[in-house]
Amino acid sequence: MTTTLSPDAAAALEEANAHNARTRRNQKISAVIRYVILAIVGFIMLYPLIWLVGASFKTNAEIFASPGFIPQSPTTEGYERGWDTSTRWNFGHFFLNTLWILIPKTIGTAISATLVAYGFARFDFPGKKILFVTVIATLLLPNVVTRIPQYLLFRDLGWLDTYLPLWVPSALAGDAFFVFMLIQFLRAIPRDMEEAARVDGANTIQTLIFIVIPLLAPAIISVCLFQFMWTMNDFLGPLIYISSVEKYPVSLALRLSLDVTEAFQWNQVLAMSALTLAPSLIVFFVAQRYFIEGISTGGVKG
Repeated sequence: MTTTLSPDAAAALEEANAHNARTRRNQKISAVIRYVILAIVGFIMLYPLIWLVGASFKTNAEIFASPGFIPQSPTTEGYERGWDTSTRWNFGHFFLNTLWILIPKTIGTAISATLVAYGFARFDFPGKKILFVTVIATLLLPNVVTRIPQYLLFRDLGWLDTYLPLWVPSALAGDAFFVFMLIQFLRAIPRDMEEAARVDGANTIQTLIFIVIPLLAPAIISVCLFQFMWTMNDFLGPLIYISSVEKYPVSLALRLSLDVTEAFQWNQVLAMSALTLAPSLIVFFVAQRYFIEGISTGGVKG
């Protein structure tokens, strides 16, 4: 049995279908325009990095002859000569030095910041508010204000030209930003599981290790990622405390290429800069999901 629509109803239905078709078409066009704009903006933002990688395969003369990022005659000369450096150590040696700074500093930051944040977030003790305000107040101090007192302290301790000035402050929760970040994350975690663990006989350390840290994992990964990238990019810290070329990290080793001669070999500098950026980019994209989860959850108080 078929239903025959009146002319008015048929016209209204046809108009509705046409309106829906126009709406879907406009939505598709709008989506395409948004993606095109995002692609253009993203390309503009990433172009310096793309140009850096492309220019690292150019000759020193071609870098200044062509503004494009695609090399006309690709060559690995910049990587080969840049890796050897102008010293008796190759760039791999400076990468190992960077790891000697990165690994203890990142691990020390994760452990110390977690312990301090857990103490502030879960326990009440005399002077807690004053100590917390003091920790947060250090966030307002520019690093340049504390450089001279720190240098004098480490000089008196005999730590100059060692990695200790770069390790120890982080191992003692010297980075207040990470402590504050983990406190905010802990405040978003309910205490029910911790209380249940204590009822079952777990002590504070067991509760922290087996209950809190698994829940805190995204934030801890975010802390490690931040510290990893900041340490890789740190130039001033090693420059102040390390004087031996043998102990230079990659951030200082890059500067060596600019001191040897007046005719800078820019393809070598760019090639080694690309290699220096690679670890940070790889680690960021591998841990991106945890990084975003840690940042977004840390900003929500439950």
